[in-house]
Amino acid sequence: MALGEVERSAILAGFSKAERDGLRYHWELWARTRQLPPPGDWRVWLICAGRGFGKTRAGSEWVRHIARSDPNARIALIGASLAETRAVMVEGESGILACCPPRNKPRYEPSLRRLTFPNGASATLYSASEPDSLRGPQHSHAWCDEAAKWEVAGERAGKAWDNMLMGLRLGEMPRVLVTTTPRAVPLMRKLMAGDADGKTVIVRGQSKDNASNLPTRFLHDMERDYGGTALGRQELDGELLLDVDGALWTRSLIERCRAKDEGGDLSRVVVGVDPPASARGDACGIVVAALGSDGVARVMADCSVTKPTPERWARAAAAAAAAWHADRIVAEANQGGAMVESVLRAVDVNLPVRLVHASRGKVARAEPVAALYEAGRVLHVGAFPELEDELAGLSIGGEYNGPGRSPDRADALVWALTELMLGAQGRPRVWMQ
Repeated sequence: MALGEVERSAILAGFSKAERDGLRYHWELWARTRQLPPPGDWRVWLICAGRGFGKTRAGSEWVRHIARSDPNARIALIGASLAETRAVMVEGESGILACCPPRNKPRYEPSLRRLTFPNGASATLYSASEPDSLRGPQHSHAWCDEAAKWEVAGERAGKAWDNMLMGLRLGEMPRVLVTTTPRAVPLMRKLMAGDADGKTVIVRGQSKDNASNLPTRFLHDMERDYGGTALGRQELDGELLLDVDGALWTRSLIERCRAKDEGGDLSRVVVGVDPPASARGDACGIVVAALGSDGVARVMADCSVTKPTPERWARAAAAAAAAWHADRIVAEANQGGAMVESVLRAVDVNLPVRLVHASRGKVARAEPVAALYEAGRVLHVGAFPELEDELAGLSIGGEYNGPGRSPDRADALVWALTELMLGAQGRPRVWMQ
């Protein structure tokens, strides 16, 4: 059980100054579980987490642990550039020099790019932008920092990684620690795929996991400004967001279409509904979209419900219509026919329901709606992570590669925007400015 501030202060008051100073460097006492080396016979430990999680501190402490326990350790320290390796991994606030107690601090020789520990273990600094510098040297361990931002031009990132691995041939159990905030670059895809070989341990984390060591204002402001957006999910939540081949909606397209407010008068509001195929289906997509007086559609809310009964999804759809003063509920009837309308009217007989039937596949229906996004004719008012993940999973080839078995939320959005922007026959409208 965690001790309160008063209990901790009372215990520390009984320690001498030397004992209190020594506690500062007892990392196992202060670290969170995910900052400590995982158990087992792993080769690569990947900490893929948001900014401020404590990745650099975890890396510095791991290097210190390796050096302390193995005088023969030869460690490679690899950053995006030599300047970053020095400034962050070695000399930074959470760097190796700051984490080592004075009596065990390594001798740092910047001109030689080398740290030498009192017991003989050593670490050498490298730049990932100079992959050939890793060709030849041998190491027992390596710490690779911010691998997602290593230079991709000329495949430098991949070459630096490969050269490092080929030189990792000292000792009985060579190991690599990678600390990075994710980005959808080839090296990150390769590292994440390595999870399948059983020799890679992936640890994920968010900025808020380190809330006790970060300013409350910082976390609040970041969540307010970026929460739920692709940038926030990547940089704060540590999610690796990938675009599928041939995606109708890329992550960058969705971000370009993001708005922070409703943007004026709304001339019409529609609720799109994609009912589940069975009484206990995966989800019922319920998406609210509105048409502004400027002729631009806005996605206002994702009110979808998971694994609902017919009565529950009908109530959710009716509630969304009431909350947003919707002019119409557009519901797909392929999986239920008149039953869909009956379930909705059982909740409210006066609901403005219009049933639609899908004569084409989901992707074919989605393509003209995606074109509206490309033309800047649709905006997302806020962030809808689950809906946007489904949109990003729809590809031109007709396959769905997003979360869940079916893009229920995305389908509901397509129905709503088709009603608003493309008319009953799916033909684009011409708006005169």
